[in-house]
Amino acid sequence: MMFPRKIYEEEHLMFKSAFEDFVNKEILPYNLKWEKDQMVSKESWQKLGENGYLVMQAPEKYGGLGLDDFRYNAVFTEVLGYSGCAGPAVGYPLHSDIVAPYILHYGTDALKDRLIPKAISGEAILAVAMTEPGAGSDLQGMRTTAEDKGDHYLVNGSKTFITNGYLCDACVTAVKTDPTLGAKGISLLVIEEGMEGFTKGKPFEKVGLHAQDTCELFFDNVKVPKENLLGKTGEGFKYLMTELAQERLVVALGAVSAAEGVLKHTVEYTKERMAFGKSISKFQNTRFKLAELASEVAVARIFVDRCVELHNEKLLDGANASMAKYMTTELQCKVADECLQLYGGYGYIWEYQVARAYADARVQRIYAGTNEIMKELIARKVLK
Repeated sequence: MMFPRKIYEEEHLMFKSAFEDFVNKEILPYNLKWEKDQMVSKESWQKLGENGYLVMQAPEKYGGLGLDDFRYNAVFTEVLGYSGCAGPAVGYPLHSDIVAPYILHYGTDALKDRLIPKAISGEAILAVAMTEPGAGSDLQGMRTTAEDKGDHYLVNGSKTFITNGYLCDACVTAVKTDPTLGAKGISLLVIEEGMEGFTKGKPFEKVGLHAQDTCELFFDNVKVPKENLLGKTGEGFKYLMTELAQERLVVALGAVSAAEGVLKHTVEYTKERMAFGKSISKFQNTRFKLAELASEVAVARIFVDRCVELHNEKLLDGANASMAKYMTTELQCKVADECLQLYGGYGYIWEYQVARAYADARVQRIYAGTNEIMKELIARKVLK
């Protein structure tokens, strides 16, 4: 980062240093194995929990730290993104900052008492299931249904591309409680591991994010107790729209941090790589390319920092969150591509961090709402 940052205070920087040490000890050494396993280990979740890094905003009565300061969550996501360990960098923040808030904000006391302590300790891994084989960004087109049976709902359908899906112990699931009402017929249910009829597919073989256990979920007459309803029936779409601003900010934080990380590795590599008798960092093309990327990343970082400040003050709106997600994920892909080119043939070898950065970046423009949807949301604000 070339521009001085003023967003963090001393306590945030101390937290960052401690978490960097944790990542270097407990995540980086195991990432290649996790990529081969197609998932991070459950032990890694428990180590995060033991050190207080999961669902940090949860009240102390559940065993959380009660941190009403999103900057700690931002640091957590930044450090993971910068590390280049994309599977953990996606799955851990999703658990704490995207899924847990649904339960904390809309869950019944009984549900929170049962799940939040386990989510904090890492004993329970959380996922969110919105996308279906025939319904991605168009959530109103989903077909998974939940029929009211009095004391429970009967859920049928399937979800796909679910982050943390294979390991999840509890999944916030978007369902149609009234298929005739469109968006007003969508509700959110927490479906838990062990419920009869709830099954999972094997993790997908993906282009990138190899350490992420992304999979399909299947619901065949799954009985879900009424206490697992989040908020009110038919209010699910509204809850999703409310929480998506934070989700998109989390994606932006990971994207700009990943761009910073791969750029740093590339700067170091160009100083070491020799061509025509000198370091390639001495060639004008290399110098100008790195100057361009460093400038764009610095600008993106400043905007994302401002979004974090606004979010901390409860002032970040959906349009600005969409701008952050759109801009940073496009830039992440550009930086990874341009940096790979500077590595030459070695950039296409998996053991080099730039190769994994290139493969991992592409999906960022798709999930949490495609960047085409981000542009539509931004345009609505611009043209209002």
